Amino acid sequence: MDEDDNLSNADISIDEEDDDGDRARAMVQPMVDDDDDDDDSDVDLSSVYVQPAGHVSIGLDNSATGAGEAASARTIGEGSGPAPASVAGARAGNSRSPLHDKYSSATAAASAAGSSGRYGAGSSSAAGAEAGASAAGGTGAAGEDAGAKPSFFFGTSSFSLRSRKEVAALINTECCRGSPTPDLDSIMDTLFNPGTPIDNPDNIEWIRWLIAGGRTPQEFVKIVRSYDNHAKCGLVWVPHVVAYRCRTCGISPCMSICRDCFKKGNHTNHDFNMFLSQAGGACDCGDTSVMKAEGFCSDHGINNRVNRDPVPNNLLAVAEAIMPKLLFRLLQHFREHSDTSLQLHAMTSDSCEEFANMLIDLNNMGEIMRKVMTRTLINHEVYAYFMETPCQDTRNGRFLKANREKYEDAVNRFPNPEPPDEYRDLPALCEKLVHTTLLEEFIFWTFKFEFPQTLVCFLLNMLPDQDYKEHLTRTFVMHYSRIPSVLEMSRDPDTLSNRVVHMSVQLFSNESLALKMVNELSLLHVMIISLKLMMSKILIQNTLQDPAKNFHFVIDCTRQVMKDHCYWPLVSDFNNVLSHESVALVFLRDDNLIDMWFQFLQMLQGMNVNVRETASHVEFEPNSYYAAFSCELEASAYPMWSIISHLQDGTHAHLAKKIINYCVTTLHEWLDSIYFMEARLSMEEMMQASFHFPLHRYLAAFVCQAVTKMGIPLSEVLPSRPYLLPLLMIHPLRVQAAY
Repeated sequence: MDEDDNLSNADISIDEEDDDGDRARAMVQPMVDDDDDDDDSDVDLSSVYVQPAGHVSIGLDNSATGAGEAASARTIGEGSGPAPASVAGARAGNSRSPLHDKYSSATAAASAAGSSGRYGAGSSSAAGAEAGASAAGGTGAAGEDAGAKPSFFFGTSSFSLRSRKEVAALINTECCRGSPTPDLDSIMDTLFNPGTPIDNPDNIEWIRWLIAGGRTPQEFVKIVRSYDNHAKCGLVWVPHVVAYRCRTCGISPCMSICRDCFKKGNHTNHDFNMFLSQAGGACDCGDTSVMKAEGFCSDHGINNRVNRDPVPNNLLAVAEAIMPKLLFRLLQHFREHSDTSLQLHAMTSDSCEEFANMLIDLNNMGEIMRKVMTRTLINHEVYAYFMETPCQDTRNGRFLKANREKYEDAVNRFPNPEPPDEYRDLPALCEKLVHTTLLEEFIFWTFKFEFPQTLVCFLLNMLPDQDYKEHLTRTFVMHYSRIPSVLEMSRDPDTLSNRVVHMSVQLFSNESLALKMVNELSLLHVMIISLKLMMSKILIQNTLQDPAKNFHFVIDCTRQVMKDHCYWPLVSDFNNVLSHESVALVFLRDDNLIDMWFQFLQMLQGMNVNVRETASHVEFEPNSYYAAFSCELEASAYPMWSIISHLQDGTHAHLAKKIINYCVTTLHEWLDSIYFMEARLSMEEMMQASFHFPLHRYLAAFVCQAVTKMGIPLSEVLPSRPYLLPLLMIHPLRVQAAY
């Protein structure tokens, strides 16, 4: 598979069905009783649509269809009557969906439909059965709407006699008329039966044909794409795919574009590089918040949008009707397997890959289909329906109730942050998660199942929709404080770290969106507190100077958190948001944020003390040696340079002075905590040293920036206490002298 095949934006590819094989598939099925409606998980529509009495033989009707459109059929015994009242009635009541009400031309009479609608989870209410029974013998428009039930046969042909294309056309006609849609509801009860494996290929194929609305899936893709008018690329790629980064065109340092957009753009004489993506990414071409417009390719950007014909009202009728249940089926899959062990999480995500790929294929049809999906994901009414509708006492109803309980248990058991008391009221640091949309629950399962690649790609593929992107970012921030716990429990923290950053870098590279999260959800507070909470669990007593008098605690570099770089996603995100000047200025102006950050830096100050060995040769350095250097570089130095990059002139001189004062104050506290009162060392103290003094480096870097770039006199930024400078010089000089 070449690099393009690794991308998640593949076109829909439907293999033509084997005509001969379909013609040979004829089976005999005895008549079902009332309970079989719940147990049946076969996609064959004869199990959904009961045939009229007296129908003896059933064969495939291919007269109006080409190869690959024939559907399998069954035979119901001679003399079979219509569906029993309990079965017909169970499919009768139909409430209207919030989305369908908003975007369809449903009549006022349809608003009187019953209580079990297209959002239903595969079981119907007793009221629906009564409505179906009354409709069979009642008259009048109101009675007909309340008792709407599947059309078990159309003219002389049963649904089971028709091809997928014909069935889809009939369903499309039903959806265009508006609610209720009993035929579609009955089909969905079968296709989205939670007792059926989610990767059932027949189910997935039926969904593609139904959404196509009477066309072949290939024809439908071409038609939908002909109305696509998006300005952003949004192509998502997985790790180990080649991408490009142009520093001339980029606004954010994390900007990246796909191969096609790079080749179609003009980057002659630009400062660009080609790289092999390690964490995965998404193409930023067309996004003015991340890159300059002159770097866009010929296919993207606001100037490349063309005036296209209005979208026909009936083109996406089935997609709008089916989308809530389609997305909820994927949630049901994760609910069902939420109590599995960590070892089986990968298997759970792998088993829904084909289903998720189908959703990605729908998204890749373009802007108009993406809108249908994102509108459903962020709709509160849709989620409220699924969560508040009582589950019936049927097999499916009990199954759904059990899954709902599993979800609630998973939320209650999920690790919660333990922030300082003064920050417990922050929305993103709340003790218990509360979900109000499908998207929010999807993010929860993304965290719970350790960011499965399939789910991450599915969620990221819809980022060109700006409204969805903001909802996704907000939801991600609300779950952000759980990342340390997920990383600590992971069996593969390296892969997990890459997948976390794969998602977060797409969300935080937009400066206006990042600033909005900082102002509304205290994102900077959440990031620093999360990092501090992770590192505070691995503190040990510092051994610099006299251990008996040293009460300073530092990070234990031998712990797995350090060796596996579990902190990397957190510091990477922090560096990303600090690259935005507006966010960095918020940080510099907030004393509480600066104070928390310097408390974190103190955990690194003097860590991983080295003792000179004089008796024997040290053949290999311990693993903690590398872990300590990596941590200081990523968690301390990178944020420092990000902040300094925004202090280039005297405009923000007062902010530079503030940081320098914090450096001096924190260093003074550190010297007291290690009980270092005199600028001299004993022979024993000369034999030990640490390479890691981030507080010293911050002081040196900001003093240099203040003097050389901001025009501040050196006398204004040096410590005013004369005894302090010699004390500050000893530990850096010890490293120079000892090594």
